[in-house]
Amino acid sequence: QVQLVESGGGLVPTGGSLTLSCAYSGRTRSSYNMGWFRQAPGQEREFVAVHDRFGGTIFYADSVKGRFTISRDNARTTVFLEMNSLKPEDTAVYYCAARQQILFGNYGDATTYDYWGPGTQVTVSS
Repeated sequence: QVQLVESGGGLVPTGGSLTLSCAYSGRTRSSYNMGWFRQAPGQEREFVAVHDRFGGTIFYADSVKGRFTISRDNARTTVFLEMNSLKPEDTAVYYCAARQQILFGNYGDATTYDYWGPGTQVTVSS
């Protein structure tokens, strides 16, 4: 069992920055790949980024590549999402997710993630 709690959301102007944090706990937390998804009103949940359990593999959605950075602390208790050059279309609820399955080509599939946080709202004003 893994528990996830996101923080750091808020309201920012276009071009601004935010860093989201996801604190995760549980006896087997180091066995999980950690990802970020987002969901805007009326839309499906969308993959943003994922960081593998070993620290060597990271994937990003094309829409955030070059603007967002995912990272994990060495203690394997927190995963971060640094977001720069924010756009109004980045507005969404952002979710942290944990996945035990090895990262194959389906890393963007939300159904392959085992645990989810409650989410944090990010709003980018135009």
